[in-house]
Amino acid sequence: VQDLQKQTERTRLSMVRFGNVLGSSGSIFPLFQEQLAAGGPLTVTHPEVTRYFMTIHEASRLVLLAGAYSKGGDVFVLDMGKPMKIMDVARRMIELSGACVKEEGEHTGIGISIIGLRPGEKLYEELLIDGDRLCVTPHEKILRAVEGGLSEIEIAGMLRRLNKAIDEFDSGAVRDVVSQYVSGYHQPVTDDVSAVAP
Repeated sequence: VQDLQKQTERTRLSMVRFGNVLGSSGSIFPLFQEQLAAGGPLTVTHPEVTRYFMTIHEASRLVLLAGAYSKGGDVFVLDMGKPMKIMDVARRMIELSGACVKEEGEHTGIGISIIGLRPGEKLYEELLIDGDRLCVTPHEKILRAVEGGLSEIEIAGMLRRLNKAIDEFDSGAVRDVVSQYVSGYHQPVTDDVSAVAP
């Protein structure tokens, strides 16, 4: 997006980073509601996994406002407040449904099942990579990240290598390209390359 911004003066392009939006597709809340309706258990990938949450109304309002502050090529970061443990969210949803959490060894209530992290999934959500600096904007919940970018030559080379790797279905080459060009990305260590999501 930053590279495209360098190629045009007529359009202002910017990006906004934020966490999970409550009730959106991919949100854990509809999944937990389905699991509750089926009598459980609620599935959590890891007891320590945490995520940021924001309502649809708040996220859409802040994204639109960020667009008004754009100078072109900006990276905005929304202040999402404190992250929440998914385990706590699961417990709270069970209790709000009027049921009790089924503890180990108990026979009543709705259980929580730990299913393990998916390939590439992180315990903690990161809105900033490698300690990017943040600058204020006119709105306290919208911050502007100050980060380095790639040159047009670097972008062209990266896209050429990425397209070649995709055309050849070479997931290892895709990870190599991402590892070289994306600051803060570290390739997962595994013997089974097919088990790792790129």
